[in-house]
Amino acid sequence: MRVGVLTGGGDCPGLNAVIRAVVRKGIEVHGWEFTGFRNGWQGPITGESKPLGLADVEDILTRGGTILRSSRTNPYQVDGGVEKIRTVLEDQGVDALIAIGGEDTLGVAKRLTDDGIGVVGVPKTIDNDLNATDYTFGFDTAVSIATEAIDRLHTTAESHHRALVIEVMGRHAGWIALHSGLAGGASVILMPERHFSVDQVVQWVERRFEKEYAPIIVVAEGALPEGGEEKLLTGEKDAFGHVRLGGIGNWLADEISARTGKESRAVVLGHVQRGGTPTAYDRVLATRFGLHAVDAVADGDFGVMVALKGTDIVRVKLSEATAELKTVPLERYEEAEVFFG
Repeated sequence: MRVGVLTGGGDCPGLNAVIRAVVRKGIEVHGWEFTGFRNGWQGPITGESKPLGLADVEDILTRGGTILRSSRTNPYQVDGGVEKIRTVLEDQGVDALIAIGGEDTLGVAKRLTDDGIGVVGVPKTIDNDLNATDYTFGFDTAVSIATEAIDRLHTTAESHHRALVIEVMGRHAGWIALHSGLAGGASVILMPERHFSVDQVVQWVERRFEKEYAPIIVVAEGALPEGGEEKLLTGEKDAFGHVRLGGIGNWLADEISARTGKESRAVVLGHVQRGGTPTAYDRVLATRFGLHAVDAVADGDFGVMVALKGTDIVRVKLSEATAELKTVPLERYEEAEVFFG
């Protein structure tokens, strides 16, 4: 049996750990062969691939990014994309696919399964917004990186007695903002799930200054002021129709300066949250996902995604995993509000 592996969407710490686990178990337990498709769904469309053997995955556990590279290619937006995938898989003797990605990559996996191509999904996103799994790998690393940045920014904010607005990733879900903000002792946390009042933010900031401390405001890139519109870095859209967001941090820092008369600066963490070596937690979770994805392929159980439920790895339907985003519940945000100001 020959199995194809691909990584789609944004890169994420832990992708290589999944690839390593899939190849190691597939070869050593089942005697399978593996093909690594390059650049996400672009690989099985164009046929760009390479064999994956034990030597190829020997030293990749701790490496960030993905040895297979990635893209945001959508086969359903490519003329004849699905039929090209069928042809490539047949020509290369690939019997099944393991797709590692987020909502867009796994949404394609679901549609391909419906169209008769056997796919097993592995959930990956630093945003932790995939439904039907408690956590996705990459999230813990992103939170750790953001928390370390907040820790460092506390000292420079205190030294200059200025407000610092830290913009983190989170288009529609504020999991990174919530967790890093709580862990980093932020004065305010702002998320897409709840529109914020600029007046209220200013009150929290001023209260912090009155206590002789420098305010730290953590804001997700998709957070919105009441009555406001999404702050766009560009008007560009990717192959899945997502607008590229950004700019809320700088806008809010300017608002705080204008309303308080205090110096305020913005720090946009951006892609640094995706980069570097994965945390121990993400290495273990990604490895377990890879091992269980191989089991699903061995069982011929396609159209499923491996998921974390408590401490167990289970299988859920791709349709369940991609039906809706997992956003931060209001009660979780209300827990954090105790520490605002």
